[in-house]
Amino acid sequence: MGKKYMKLGLFLAGYGHHVASWRHPESIEKGPMDIEHLIKVAKKAEQGKFDLLFLADSLFVSETSHPNVLSRFEPLTLLTVLARETKEIGLASTASTTYEQPFHLARIFSSLDHISHGRAAWNIVTSSINNTAENFNGTRHMEHELRYERAAEFVEVTNKLWKSWEKDTFSRNKENGEFIDVRKLHTINHEGKHFKVKGPLNIERSPQVRPLLIQAGSSPTGTDLASKVADIVFTAQSDKKDAKDFYEKLQDKVIANDRQSGQVAIMPGLFPVLGNTEDQALDSYQTLQDMILPEIGLKILAPYVGEIDLNTYNLSTPFADIEFDSGNGVQSRLKVILKEAKEKNLTLEQVMKQVAGSRGHHIVIGTPETVADKMQDWFENNAADGFNIMPPLLPTQFDLFVEKVIPILQDRGLVQTEYARGTLREKFGLVND
Repeated sequence: MGKKYMKLGLFLAGYGHHVASWRHPESIEKGPMDIEHLIKVAKKAEQGKFDLLFLADSLFVSETSHPNVLSRFEPLTLLTVLARETKEIGLASTASTTYEQPFHLARIFSSLDHISHGRAAWNIVTSSINNTAENFNGTRHMEHELRYERAAEFVEVTNKLWKSWEKDTFSRNKENGEFIDVRKLHTINHEGKHFKVKGPLNIERSPQVRPLLIQAGSSPTGTDLASKVADIVFTAQSDKKDAKDFYEKLQDKVIANDRQSGQVAIMPGLFPVLGNTEDQALDSYQTLQDMILPEIGLKILAPYVGEIDLNTYNLSTPFADIEFDSGNGVQSRLKVILKEAKEKNLTLEQVMKQVAGSRGHHIVIGTPETVADKMQDWFENNAADGFNIMPPLLPTQFDLFVEKVIPILQDRGLVQTEYARGTLREKFGLVND
């Protein structure tokens, strides 16, 4: 077995992950709708030997949605373009098991896998925004537990579809006229609680057979699913102790599901704010924080706390004193946010700005050495197998990360200096099913 390297994903957002990044003078005017800008960022990530390029998605927007969300390319369409502009980096997209169909999604990811020569990855989500149902002929969002029940069956069906063609089904024999070996083409005839799918898939087996599978979220139901099907887990952890606890519990679940410990890579989100000095980094962060409009920040915070009306509270209210709706929102993220708010006695305004800026992910502010030290500490102490990097501002903050932090990590032998051969799954040490 080869040396274990820290895995790195770039969570690509057109302006940067800070909610006010679009207002910054260094941001790109059209951000997520500037294809040349996105191509440059993808190539920069590959220059830095990142393992993955990751695109999130949202199927519901309103006038107060994050500027990166309000108008942007459909992620799998964008990844198809980026597949032709890059050579090695993995290409991951979010897609919802609540509002998609298995056949449709299996076909799309298989197409991306063919086009990219085996670099596709699917971030499995159930969609946490309650209003999403209103865009899909519904008035009420499916309940949390039922969404995950559907998700488990959804993944089961897609896996069957991806394997409905054997590797050498297509003989394409011009001499005898045999295009396929019919013995190697399989209907799946799936009949379950949520889906009835005959198959086969209408595209031949792709280089990886199935994409690398990612699960995002940290709720008990979400991690149950991840421990059964995921190759990577994206999570939000605000401190090392919580991250270590999450890491240990998830790996225990993996073992309980007859999988090997370490088979699932855990990659928390990391929001690095860089400067040549600590003061420069703090100034950069404060500049962005000062650009947050309270009414926008509260709207961004709302889904994490159950869509309650935060405008009824004074901004100076201790966050722990707010009455939360524990219903159907992002349950795992609220737990993280509330724990930190109680420990630090944060007000609603302070939490609003922190969450609006980084959406509850771990913020590290400092020099390249400070950021590298924090990443090494978490990696070497079983708090993370790698990180999903969330630059606050594109392209400048990401350029700094690639040019300043990556060389430090490489010099320490923590991240790869060259890409391994093979498909994305093989680069992660996994077999192609």
